[in-house]
Amino acid sequence: MLENLAEIAAKALTLIEQAQDLKALEQIRVKFLGKKGEVTQILKKLGQLDVKKRPQAGAQVNQIKQELSQAIEARKLDLNAKEIKKQIEQESIDVSLPGRRGSTGRIHPITRTLERVTQFFNSMGFGVEEGPEIEDDYHNFTALNIAEHHPARAMHDTFYFDTHRLLRTHTSPVQIRTMTQASPPFRFICPGKVYRCDSDLTHTPMFHQVEGLWVDKKVSFSNLKGLLVSFLNFFFEQNLNVRFRPSYFPFTEPSAEVDVTCVHCQGQGCRVCSGSGWLEVLGCGMVHPTVFKYCNINAQHYRGLAFGLGIERFAMLRYGVNDLRLFFENDLDFLGQF
Repeated sequence: MLENLAEIAAKALTLIEQAQDLKALEQIRVKFLGKKGEVTQILKKLGQLDVKKRPQAGAQVNQIKQELSQAIEARKLDLNAKEIKKQIEQESIDVSLPGRRGSTGRIHPITRTLERVTQFFNSMGFGVEEGPEIEDDYHNFTALNIAEHHPARAMHDTFYFDTHRLLRTHTSPVQIRTMTQASPPFRFICPGKVYRCDSDLTHTPMFHQVEGLWVDKKVSFSNLKGLLVSFLNFFFEQNLNVRFRPSYFPFTEPSAEVDVTCVHCQGQGCRVCSGSGWLEVLGCGMVHPTVFKYCNINAQHYRGLAFGLGIERFAMLRYGVNDLRLFFENDLDFLGQF
């Protein structure tokens, strides 16, 4: 029994020295010093020896056990030191490397489009006016010459709170309020949120409009055409063909809808313009005398031009977006493109 002890000790010390990690070292400890380990088994068999030989044999086995335990602890310290050194090397920082830039936010494409529209009209001498989003029936419809039976007043088009209060369906009420509170001349735009009962690829219940008004003694339809052509060329950054088609709006007379050469196919015809080569972008006209009457402005001395455009539509055309709802889903991958 004891004659194999030296051989077992030598084998254990060799394995301890060769252990490459703490897991392997623990397996060696269990193999030799665990409850069923080889050295432990020898200790258990000491009772089989002659009484006179037991003390010497016990001391010999305990000495071997102590040597192995010390060797294991020393190897454990060595392996721990190597592991810490390796971790430090892997996690070390080269202070000479350039710093990592933090991600920055982006201006939302709707905000960017609003700023671009406002920039142009500011440069043309237009101020900016704002008004309440919760409106009354008078400012939203009546003062704009929209008849009682007009479809725009229907419940399926408008969000009503009661018979007289509603979420504004356009920013034109701001024009009425501004003209009522001051005297002409006026030259301003009204950007803001508007609300209508509609939701699909090209419509949302809440969207943004910019409406403009210019009232003076010598304002004409030619001023309106020149202003809008200049604006469209500025916004799309190219010289576009522009056409004015006769139309009807209760608050302007004459009225027109404005088309531009399709910015996607340059007039050749594509899916965006339904093969026509033209895109409808805004509505406009000369302020109806009845609107002036509601605002106590003498239509014999003053004339006005008005126009309105949807910011989401302009953003879709400028950035090539085919689903309006993408602007409001807050997808960071989508917004990060702008």
